[in-house]
Amino acid sequence: MMIKKHIPNLLTLGNLFCGTLATVFAVEGKFTEVALFVVIGIFFDFLDGFVARLLKVSGDLGTQLDSLADMVTSGVVPGIVMFKLIDINNSQSILSFDYHTDEMSTVSIYENTFLLIFIGFLLTLGACYRLAKFNLDTRQTDSFIGLPTPAMCLFVISLPLIQEYSEVEFAQNLISNNYFLIAITLVLTYLMNAELPLFSLKFKDASFKKNWIIYLFLLISLALILLINYLSIPIIITLYVVLSIFKNLTPKI
Repeated sequence: MMIKKHIPNLLTLGNLFCGTLATVFAVEGKFTEVALFVVIGIFFDFLDGFVARLLKVSGDLGTQLDSLADMVTSGVVPGIVMFKLIDINNSQSILSFDYHTDEMSTVSIYENTFLLIFIGFLLTLGACYRLAKFNLDTRQTDSFIGLPTPAMCLFVISLPLIQEYSEVEFAQNLISNNYFLIAITLVLTYLMNAELPLFSLKFKDASFKKNWIIYLFLLISLALILLINYLSIPIIITLYVVLSIFKNLTPKI
């Protein structure tokens, strides 16, 4: 019985371990490895709650452990990734002709935005605040209030993958623009803590009438993943927010 009680907690610690590894890789700028361990960590995050309900061993300790692990995997990691992306863009330079010396020199594209690289850590602060509120909020049992931290994290870690592997030049150019990244940081930080009801992907039954929005979301998401690969991730998360707003405006549908 004692062993069964701790199985979900071990899975939660697996999430934390993956988040710790992802943090190391994020600092080193190894974004593919970051994505790998974050996805595994988020899988553990889903699995610990599922196993806890299955074994009927949910408790306050598991709730606190879950948020602490999420703080690393879905809070610290995306903050570092965004910091690194802005910093990489900040270090880019272009050739410039100096008319006073008649010589070519290099000039930083974002030479006046050095301090703005730290804006990426707003994601970490926003995630921490959201997770603390989540532990105290009794409304978020069957749905969410504000964007969940794993969704925010997946959005952010997909950006360097899009930049490296996507063939859509427009998307690559956007991610190479610090002002776009800063805007994304501000929007995601707000969405995590906004009083915005978002539907849950949990099925209470299989009926289409009660779960139409989940079926619609899953079908569109699958199609996007098959068509545009990594680029689908931020689009899917944006779609999730948009569909939730639509559902809130049309509660009787």
